[in-house]
Amino acid sequence: MSIMKPSINVGIVGYGSYIPQYRLSAKEIARVWVEGGGLPIKEKAVPGPDEDTLTISLEAARNALHRANINPKEIGAVWVGSESHPYAVKPTSTIVAEAIGATPHTEAADWQFACKAGTETVQAGIGFVAGGMAHYVLGIGADTAQGRPGDALEYTAAAGGAAFIIGPAAESLAIFEASYSFVSDTPDFWRRPYAHYPSHGQRFTGEPAYFHHVLEAGKTLMNELGYTAKDFTYVVLHQPNQKFPERAASLLGFEKEQWVTGLLSPIVGNTYAGASLLGLTAVLDIAKPGDKILCVSFGSGAGSDAFSINITEGITAKQRLAPTTQTYINRRVEIDYATYARYRKKLQMH
Repeated sequence: MSIMKPSINVGIVGYGSYIPQYRLSAKEIARVWVEGGGLPIKEKAVPGPDEDTLTISLEAARNALHRANINPKEIGAVWVGSESHPYAVKPTSTIVAEAIGATPHTEAADWQFACKAGTETVQAGIGFVAGGMAHYVLGIGADTAQGRPGDALEYTAAAGGAAFIIGPAAESLAIFEASYSFVSDTPDFWRRPYAHYPSHGQRFTGEPAYFHHVLEAGKTLMNELGYTAKDFTYVVLHQPNQKFPERAASLLGFEKEQWVTGLLSPIVGNTYAGASLLGLTAVLDIAKPGDKILCVSFGSGAGSDAFSINITEGITAKQRLAPTTQTYINRRVEIDYATYARYRKKLQMH
């Protein structure tokens, strides 16, 4: 399969992020469940009792609208990618569309592919806009990720989201040069219907899952475009923990200064569907005209979407029109495990 390049240039007209303020430290989880051993991250973001994937998506979408400065009635599609939608049968996307004023003349849908559900909405949005089916598309990746108490996933299963308004290149702060997807049937992580917590095949998580797909997607896109790591200013990879993206970036040929600014997982944890997109918002907050970004997502099951993105002159005027991702990271309230268990409904009272 060759890379995907739209026949008409399409880009990011506006972007936004949101991270809940509550933080649970990895040391606090270890205090309750284990003794000794290394910790995969510093702390993770925890949604409050009145927050879910919907509220996170809406906050990120409103921030994207502030930067785009467009009429929401012109948004032709609203898509939310997540693995933790608040309803099993009722779309998150229609509620977001209604709340921002995009209804009723718009398309809406919820997307699912584990951790890369968010980048799926972006990739499809590129096609929708380039094909003339919509002037703007709102693509969102957001999650309130689940982790069984005491399981390794609990250290990194966090909350957060990112939203992107995709539109014509002439209005964009960044242009999508090309994208590429790489998928296979790799059973590294799953959650069956009615199961409250996900399961994972531990030995499949690293080499055959994350590294194989992220590296293949990144390498293929760079090779077909004739680029090396030196041609990019930043790289943003899916961030399930701190070690995986560090190693993958190094294997792709990137230096530390190219990826450290987009590495959020040591601070806020793995937001799953929004992880790579949230990292992308952090880089867009500091990017300058002429910069080039490689963004590669990963979704268990398994697959990766890779994007080559060029920053335009339009970014400077839009960066400060909404809170930066770093602002949300700095806005923190530390909680203990008992409070976390109550907020995340870990204790079943029936």
